[in-house]
Amino acid sequence: MSALKARIANEMKAALLGRHRFRGDVLRNLKAAILNEEVSLGKRDEGLNDTEVEKVIAREVKKRKESSELYRANGRAELAEPEEKEAAILQEYLPEQLSEDEIRVMVEAAVADLGATMQQMGQVIGAVKAKAGNAADGALIAKITKETLAKQ
Repeated sequence: MSALKARIANEMKAALLGRHRFRGDVLRNLKAAILNEEVSLGKRDEGLNDTEVEKVIAREVKKRKESSELYRANGRAELAEPEEKEAAILQEYLPEQLSEDEIRVMVEAAVADLGATMQQMGQVIGAVKAKAGNAADGALIAKITKETLAKQ
């Protein structure tokens, strides 16, 4: 079992025993998402490694943020708030996120290395994602890459 998966399981138990039901339920749902990913990848026996668990967490955070944005756009703040709280809890299990400036530097370096044009935007995004890992949001990388390539 990966260290991150064990940490999630232990903190879920602690939250539920400490009567922190909301946090416990969020972590229980995360544990279920990790299990689903293990089953779909055929890794039920050996489990996911920490990097793969982080990818699942990042996907779950993204789902919560998108839901929250949709709720707010439709004037349903009472539904957006729980989604935002869940995203904040899940975010604790991800590595420190890179700032926009740090991502911009990485994008500019990748563009320079590849001599990229707008047609090679996917290659630049792929290179930056490989370097940043789960410490950067893919949508933010894509946005900054598009802005950078459009300036050329």
